[in-house]
Amino acid sequence: MTRVLSVASECVPMVKTGGLADVAGALPAALAGCGVEMRTLLPGYPAVQAAVAGGAIVADLGDLFGGPARVRRGTLGQQVLYVLDAPHLFDREGSIYLGPTGNDWPDNPERFAALSRAAAHIGAHGIEGWTPQVLHLHDWQAALAPVYLQDMGAAERVGTLLTIHNIAFQGLAPADRLDALRLPRSWYNPGGIEYYGQISALKAGLVGADKISTVSPTYASELMTPEFGLGLDGVLRDRQADLVGILNGIDVESWTPPYKTPRGKAAHTRALRADIGLPDSDGPLCVVISRLTQQKGLDLLLNVLPTLLDAGGQLALLGSGEARLESGFRDAAERHPGVAVRIGYDEALARQLIAGGDVILVPSRFEPCGLTQLYGLRYGTLPLVALTGGLADTVINASPAGLAAGVATGFQFTPVTANCLRGAIMRMCALWQSPKDWQKMVKNAMAHPVGWDQSARTYAALYESLKKVP
Repeated sequence: MTRVLSVASECVPMVKTGGLADVAGALPAALAGCGVEMRTLLPGYPAVQAAVAGGAIVADLGDLFGGPARVRRGTLGQQVLYVLDAPHLFDREGSIYLGPTGNDWPDNPERFAALSRAAAHIGAHGIEGWTPQVLHLHDWQAALAPVYLQDMGAAERVGTLLTIHNIAFQGLAPADRLDALRLPRSWYNPGGIEYYGQISALKAGLVGADKISTVSPTYASELMTPEFGLGLDGVLRDRQADLVGILNGIDVESWTPPYKTPRGKAAHTRALRADIGLPDSDGPLCVVISRLTQQKGLDLLLNVLPTLLDAGGQLALLGSGEARLESGFRDAAERHPGVAVRIGYDEALARQLIAGGDVILVPSRFEPCGLTQLYGLRYGTLPLVALTGGLADTVINASPAGLAAGVATGFQFTPVTANCLRGAIMRMCALWQSPKDWQKMVKNAMAHPVGWDQSARTYAALYESLKKVP
């Protein structure tokens, strides 16, 4: 049995802003059958504290960046959850990362240095008589742990794995915060945590962790290029031998379609149209569930939307984000009866869109792994995706070869331009006119493995390789 402490800044079902939360919530149960005892450490935001109300205090960390800090014990499903109880850092309403003005909380460097330091303390000293053999650190918010672990003299006893969920977020802090963050000055150099005159928490993890993973094999390769590495590609090329891509999975118990065949799906498509105010149509109903940002390529979709509508297709969109995109899609809905838009997020509606849609659109410029295309596959809602990151690794393109072999599960396009997206939409609409081929793809998609089984085994083997003490 390998003992692993997973350290993350968010986790379902308590707090979520993105896919990291889904992964952190799913891994402990997924790994339980693979010889891994995983416990999870989270910051004590109000929602997390509420989930462990009355939980026993199992560690006292003393003063941690301006106030007292303790660790409480709770549960995450059937697994152990530890919560960093530090009210001066985490007892705040609203976004877990952003203040009332929409900007980062000014003390984010201290808030997540505290999370990293608590993880290192547990690695070095144990907790409740339990000592992790591996720290699994997620993104920049946990990435200072290897530095603190070494400073505590425990790096030779505890293995460390850093997972990059999105390299766009790097945890930068001014260099004059070095002492305030209790970081050894010996680490502040170009081969350490220095990044263009600043401290980079993510870079600390990239140079300090024993192994690095990311959430798809293609994204692992992309990160070593200037286009995708965002200034850290050189560091990752230096660590290439220690870098691995492991696909995310989804909870197939929670995400189980209420039908087993394409015919059963049709009733949900009719119900979806009725509920969101779209007229009946013989064309494909395309759905989007996404942050409305340039990264997600939704400006491209707005540009080519007339192509979809002219071919008889429809669009139902749920999301929020950049004001210009929200406004653009709202305007499209006002002008076209074949477009329905809901700004915001609604979990029940998201599931209804996935169940009732014919196609799920994910035209991202980059996508480390992506989960919506996995939900689409599970529900036979064919993904139409850009050829990048995890989208490239999870969807089998409806190319002539893919169709001839009877294995296609969706549509891919590259490069990520409006013209190529337009071409993919035209190919999709043309294939819609061949019900036999379409239904074969739906069956393929629903049979495609999207759970955690294979990835859990890969993680378990990686943890085993990182054990330094039996």
